[in-house]
Amino acid sequence: MASEPLTGVGGKTGWKNVTLFLITACVIVICGLIVFPFLTASVGAIVLAVVTQRPYDWLVRKLRKPTLAAAVALLLVTLSIIGPGFMLIRELGKQTLAAASLVRDGVPQRKLAELVTQHPRIASRLEAAAVEIDLEQATQKSASYLGARLAGILGNSVGSLVQLVLMLFVLFFLYRDRTLALSALRSLLPLTDSETDRLLERITGTIYATALGRFAVATVQGCLAGLAFWVLRVPAAGLWAAVTALLALVPAFGAFLVWVPIAIYLLLTGHWVKAALLAGWGGMAVSTIDNFLYPILVGSRLQQHTVAILLSVLGGIAVFGPSGVILGPIFFTAAKTLLEIWKERTAGEEYS
Repeated sequence: MASEPLTGVGGKTGWKNVTLFLITACVIVICGLIVFPFLTASVGAIVLAVVTQRPYDWLVRKLRKPTLAAAVALLLVTLSIIGPGFMLIRELGKQTLAAASLVRDGVPQRKLAELVTQHPRIASRLEAAAVEIDLEQATQKSASYLGARLAGILGNSVGSLVQLVLMLFVLFFLYRDRTLALSALRSLLPLTDSETDRLLERITGTIYATALGRFAVATVQGCLAGLAFWVLRVPAAGLWAAVTALLALVPAFGAFLVWVPIAIYLLLTGHWVKAALLAGWGGMAVSTIDNFLYPILVGSRLQQHTVAILLSVLGGIAVFGPSGVILGPIFFTAAKTLLEIWKERTAGEEYS
């Protein structure tokens, strides 16, 4: 009986538990820092595993061997998604480098000067703005910075290859050992089975909504815009199509941030018909197709307000980089679900 106080919060056992908690937290943080450089590969593997879950389950039923099914699924993903996507990114990177080189050489500045001489009103407004902003110097510095960064990305083939190989490696084991991984996750979460099911279902729905919904719609918008740019002979049409798709990932901003300035440029350079056609196509097709496709592809999977989606995407990108497009909505969804669970538990304790 005399030794009982030692097992309380203030006893030896209590201090040992606190010390164990602190050591565990430190080790988890260190592990997170170690894994962080490969965050993009890990997120990519998780997204691909979730999105292709149904085709993989079909392969398992047909082949009846999880390891063989995982290998076949990995090969199909590589041939149909990763390979073409990797080549497309490199090609767009080369086009961006070429465009940045033109900016550094002063080609856009000379064309802008010719445009200004033809429109005196624009010249007066630009002159007033130039008092506070050195537009030419800012443009050249931005182009130099962008070109240097892209050159480093394209030149760092070893790092990109490591990320790609690691993503495929993780994806293989996510396919084959999915049940084991989910069981381990369930054992670590301090939630009941029903609460864990709800949390995992919400996170899976968020991944589906972001990957199949947001990415698919943005790709369609980029393709529609790229088609218009190509038909209207807009320089670097492929690059502007990619920029359109990229900006379309962010809700409330939309593709109009690309096609509207291009339409204005065509208008100012005297291409009235092209500007009108691009404005009509952009307004009726590019910027409105998401209103039809997104509800069809996503449905009620992503149960978040538009403001929450916008903040989660922008904040996720700011914190995690490109992976934040997926991680931001996931963390918002997890937070919302956990708060609902806390509210339900609190309400249950009040009525008990």
